[in-house]
Formats: sequence, structure tokens, C-alpha cells
Amino acid sequence: MRTPPAKALAPALVLLLAPLAAACGDASGADSPKTVTVTVGYQSKTINTVTAGTLLRSLGYFEQELAARGAREGVTYEVDWQDYATGAPITAQMTAGKIDIGSMGDFPLLINAARGKELKQPTSLVSVTGYNLRGGLNTVVTAPGSPLESLADLRGKKVSTSVGSAADGTLVRALQRAGIDPDKGIQKLNQQPSVGASALQAGSADALSQFVAWPGQLAYEGKAKALYDGAELNLPTFHGVTVRQDFARERPGVLDDFLRSQLRATDHLRARPVAAAEAVAKETGLPAEVVYLYNGANGIATFDPALRPELTGALKQDVPVLKDAGLVGDVDVDAFVDPEPLRRATAGRAPLPAAAPARSELWLKGQQETRTYDSPRELLKAARGADVRAAYVPDAVTGTLWFADRAVWVAEGAELRAFVTAAGAKAYAEAHRDSGARIVSYSEATGLAA
Repeated sequence: MRTPPAKALAPALVLLLAPLAAACGDASGADSPKTVTVTVGYQSKTINTVTAGTLLRSLGYFEQELAARGAREGVTYEVDWQDYATGAPITAQMTAGKIDIGSMGDFPLLINAARGKELKQPTSLVSVTGYNLRGGLNTVVTAPGSPLESLADLRGKKVSTSVGSAADGTLVRALQRAGIDPDKGIQKLNQQPSVGASALQAGSADALSQFVAWPGQLAYEGKAKALYDGAELNLPTFHGVTVRQDFARERPGVLDDFLRSQLRATDHLRARPVAAAEAVAKETGLPAEVVYLYNGANGIATFDPALRPELTGALKQDVPVLKDAGLVGDVDVDAFVDPEPLRRATAGRAPLPAAAPARSELWLKGQQETRTYDSPRELLKAARGADVRAAYVPDAVTGTLWFADRAVWVAEGAELRAFVTAAGAKAYAEAHRDSGARIVSYSEATGLAA
């Protein structure tokens, strides 16, 4: 993981730039009256923010938009991209006036709104990056050889998460549904994602609840197995773009340029998902196969900047969870959401379609395109004997895409069904015992498909 870049400037330079920063309304000021720096906070490894971060940066679209604006205005625009592991430090920098535009998950967005109001540096939600209408972007995982098989088994166990994150929200809600007090029923470890992943491997944590791409990465590397699929909550989760209101008011054209560039990056990802996954993998060091699990053509995340009512409505349901944790007071979601900048940026564009049901997908080595199949059985049959780079199948109940060789399989007559978790497969098999449903290994499923 990359360490966030140093923010400190030499004291003399700070004194020189401070008056100009106030005049221009930019986070890091300007080096001269004709140079404006726009500071963007992003999370390179939170890969369903890539259209406002990693992918956008690699494509250079924002710089292109600003270059055109600068040519018209006689101003040189520069972009300072600042990479963080979570949304919390981005909010801290925004409320200090040091970041103009940031991207983060739904729970951190609410904290961003609350902190901005408290510290007299209000922010607005202006677009969405990636979303999943059922909540499949968050997952609870445990060690591969762990005896834990369901959420109920977490009672009294040590669970690592990042308090205030969307993944923590998933954990809290899932435990409550399982009849476990999220404060007293488990030993919660408040850790950064990378620290929690290490704790899981070291055995100092029994489970890890995290957001993309950590669960998929650990599963892909054989370092974890899924214990709980966030999509079981059937509550939307998403990441979005927030902006300081001062910046949006003083430089509305620059914000429009950012949103237009995000739209271009979204179009690129949708049109060339494999190339986009490879680009993000190159920038982050993540396996491209993991990036594609989330950001691919049938990935867990759907990319669309639209401020869909399902998503903004979900924010309102998130507020009580954060209030109970003592992380926010009341948050006026309607006041926080500002659709006007995106309305300007999307003028004349047709709306993007909503998420479609995921299909099984096969990525062969040496190929820059994938193949889709109508059923997991067809995928397994096609994969048999092939030089497979990655094979993906949707959970039979939640629709969450997962690696075929990490999924739990159920054979039911001629049908083969995949599940993200053992608990999901067990529940299905027990409910369909009369039709002969039974849990089988991946190798057995592959043999049955042939």
C-alpha cells in the first residue's frame, strides 16, 4: 500500500501561498496568479472509486479537461492527487481546507457531511462511483481453515473492521439480524484494512469485515474464505464523490470538468472492462483478476455517477447506525446531496442502465475479452481443460459474483449452483433436500458439469 504523500510545505512557502489560497479558494493555493492547483483525495485500493480516482488519474481525463479550460482562461491548472487507505483522512483534509474533491464510501460520506458542518467547512455529495443495490461490496471473511461457518459463530470472537466504514456498518447490521449485540457480543478490533488482513493471517483476529477489494483479494490468494456476503442484507451500498462547498461555489467550472472526466472514465470502464482492470492493477499492485471481480462487466460494483434515489435513500437508513455508534449526530441527507453539478455535466447524455443480473464469466489467459455463460454449469464445462486466468460465478441467491474455485457448490439434479459462503450453500441444500440438493467440492462440480 502506498503511503500518503507528505502534505507539509516549507514554512516560508506556506506564508507566501496562504493569501493566494484564500483568494482562489483552492485547497493548496496557487504558485502564481496564473497557476491553480486542484487537490483530489482518493483511495487507490478501494477499487469501486476508480472512476474518480485510480483509473481517472491513469487516463488523464481530468488534466485534459483542465488544460482546455486553462487555454480559454489563460490559467495553468495542476492536479494534486493524494492517495489514502480509507475515507477518514480525506475528510480530515477536506475539513482543514486542504483537499477540494474526495471519494469515499457511504458511511464515511455521512461522517464527511457531519464533520464538514461541525467545522464550518461544509461538503456536498455530487456523484456516485460504484454501487451494489444489495450491499455485496462488503464481506466478512475468516481464515481458510477456520471452524467458523456462519455469522452466529462470531459470538465472543475477535473481529477486525474499520469503525465508521461501510464494512463496519455491514458487520453491525448483520450481527443485529443474527441476534448478536455488535458492542458486547464480539470483541471488535478497530483496524486499518491492511492491519486487519495481517491480524487475520496471524490468528490475532478470528474474522475480518472489510470493503472492496480486501475480501476478494484475500480469498483469491487463498488467505481467507467468505463467512458472510454483505448482499444478504439487501441494502444498497456505494461510494461517491464529495466536494467542499466553498470550492464548488468558487470554481463551479472546475467541478463540472471533474464530473465530465468521471463520466468519460465510466464510459471507458464499461466499454473496456478488461483493459480498465489491467490499468487499475498496474497502478495499485492488486491482481487484475481481483479488480475484475468487482469492476468487470458482471462485477459486484456497477459504475454510474447518477445519484439514484435508492442510494440516497440508503444514506438515510445509514444515519441511525452511525448515531448509535456515536460517530455522528443528525445528518440532513437531503441538504448534503447536491444534484445540480452532475445535472450540468450530464446535460444531453442518456441515462446509463441500472445494474443487470450478473452472469457467469470466464477469462482465459492471453485474452483481452471475457466470455459469458447463462449458467455456472456451462461455465464449468467451458473451463474444463482450458487455460483459465479467472472464472467468476454469481451466488445463486444474492447474485454476488465470486471466484468459481473459491465458491461453495451445490448439486441439485442437473443443476450446479454456486454460493459465496458455506452458510448460504448449507441453507439452500437443507431447504431443497427433497430435490436431492447436496454440497459438493469444486472439483466434483467440475466433473459433474462435464
